[in-house]
Amino acid sequence: MSSQTETAFLKLVNQHKGILYKASRIYADSVEDREDLQQEILIQLWKSYQNFKGNSEFSTWMYRVAINTAITYLKKEKQRTSNQTDVPHHFEVQNEDYNPAKDKQLEVFYSTVQELKALEKAIIFYFMEGMSHKEIGENLGLSEVNARVKLNRTKEKIQQIIKKSGYEF
Repeated sequence: MSSQTETAFLKLVNQHKGILYKASRIYADSVEDREDLQQEILIQLWKSYQNFKGNSEFSTWMYRVAINTAITYLKKEKQRTSNQTDVPHHFEVQNEDYNPAKDKQLEVFYSTVQELKALEKAIIFYFMEGMSHKEIGENLGLSEVNARVKLNRTKEKIQQIIKKSGYEF
């Protein structure tokens, strides 16, 4: 692909880099695993970028790729992928401006989310991104009503896990 395509791709990814951070934070435990997952999401985004037709928002497409990659990646036995050479080595995503470790509430929330099932994680991820029940449903192949019910159950589950941990917000 041309350097022009590469530049356009990087610009879009950097505009929506929060998706990378949130997806990896929700699906991976350690800093190393999060970095590996972010790299894997970038690889998958780059590989499928040529198929992105612009029928949906770039961010919507990026969410789908990020969630699907996270779920698939974590199902596989953890292994260092040799296909990192498929991605130009100079792909740099600018770092986050804040350190979530400083925010205790966020830490408690993210460690709680680790205990959820893959679908519940996806629902919470989309909810955190401000998506409507209809959008959540469309992204996950659920009806709007089903998405709302699952979201409410997932929120209750998070509250139960936090209560059990004894942490007070």
